[in-house]
Amino acid sequence: MTNEQTPRPRAAVIGGGISGLAAAHRLMELNGSLDIHVFEADSRLGGVLQTTHTDDGYLLENSADNFITNIPYALDLCRRLGMEEELLPTNESLRKAYVVRRGKLYPVPEGFVLMAPSKMWSVITTPILSWAGKLRLAREYFVPKREDTSDECLESFVTRRLGKEAYERLVQPLIGGIYTADPTKLSIQATLRQFVEMERKHGSLIKAAQHNSSENGKKNESGARYSMFVAPKQGMGRLIERLTQRLAGQTIHLNTPVLAVEKTDDHWTVRTPDEAYTFDAVVMALPAPAASKVLHAFPMLGENLEAIPYAGCSVAILAVDEKQIARPISGFGFVVPEIEQRKILAGSFSSAKFPGRAPDGKVIIRVFVGGACHPELADLSDDEMKQVVLKELGELIGLSGEPEKFLVTRWMGKMPQYHLGHLDRVAMLEAEAARLPGFQLAGNAYRGVGVPQCIQSGEQAAQRVCDYLSGR
Repeated sequence: MTNEQTPRPRAAVIGGGISGLAAAHRLMELNGSLDIHVFEADSRLGGVLQTTHTDDGYLLENSADNFITNIPYALDLCRRLGMEEELLPTNESLRKAYVVRRGKLYPVPEGFVLMAPSKMWSVITTPILSWAGKLRLAREYFVPKREDTSDECLESFVTRRLGKEAYERLVQPLIGGIYTADPTKLSIQATLRQFVEMERKHGSLIKAAQHNSSENGKKNESGARYSMFVAPKQGMGRLIERLTQRLAGQTIHLNTPVLAVEKTDDHWTVRTPDEAYTFDAVVMALPAPAASKVLHAFPMLGENLEAIPYAGCSVAILAVDEKQIARPISGFGFVVPEIEQRKILAGSFSSAKFPGRAPDGKVIIRVFVGGACHPELADLSDDEMKQVVLKELGELIGLSGEPEKFLVTRWMGKMPQYHLGHLDRVAMLEAEAARLPGFQLAGNAYRGVGVPQCIQSGEQAAQRVCDYLSGR
């Protein structure tokens, strides 16, 4: 008798961004016998996560420059990759955000995290709000909770609870800096559901924030919980590098766009310009519009994927001498309310967040331009972008002279917009995908745009693929 070797099960991951890489890595962890293929249309892996190390000592991040740890998936992955010792906390002495009001920068009230104030005295004393705005915000304590459980846009939720001025002057710029979205369309349930739960449980965001503050006993920070953010010492690109190293035994197809994914009997066919590959399972980790084109054999999936809107944003990166900044701030950055009618969304001082990002005496400033409300600004030429950014920074922080470096990275159509009804659409997509044995969706288009949520999405897709393969 001869022993015929059972062929290794094969799995394809379409898309080599952080979601796809997390999926491929988890597949390998869960089933060491899998033959894994990653397909990426670009010449490099990692998607928007890109870190540039310059010869003159700068570390420049082209998109996300850190990740939050209270959503554990990125931190857990770093531990499994042996990277935990490389993670840096943010600079404790500068954990503060600022907001522009009438051309001047003021710190976000201490304890005001996105839209939940835990220290009312800091709200009462802030120059960001008028007395009428402060009184209206304080009245949130007595605003009855909403009994209707249907979807609600961010603007409606915040205005209803905190008042129009708090929305325009504080919440809109803080949230806009995260989602680059139109708050009149953004679903509060899909983006910041924890605040909906705070209202339902406590009847008030103020009550909930004060309860949470007394329970955790930690010092309040402004704008975001910066103590929860970390980054690899060598930048976010280090995470991509380590994942790529771990996947060295698998097959990586770079410069290989996928034209179609089709179901053939009990297998999946992945078609590229040069070849057709056969797999037992597929993880689709492309952005929703690209995935819809690849999945034209499945109209229901394609239509719902195509219906998820995306926005773009440009990131201008400047390196300057600290002496060029006449009005420096003691913080990580600032956000700009729409009501200020400026041409930038936010500014971030990367070199203030983590050590080793710039040579001594130098400052890295990242300026965000465009977003869903001003898509035309993200399309400015490099020269036009430079004029806009230098003018705005000159007025806001007193920046003068030419920057030592000026780079523009354009992320057009990269940010999914979780509009009203998004969770219903995702539920339909997940139900439709569940009807296709061995097929899974992953990425930032569904249940979270942050790095930890992308990793979670990829890893959960991998788990379901392995469950399917083991049950066949």
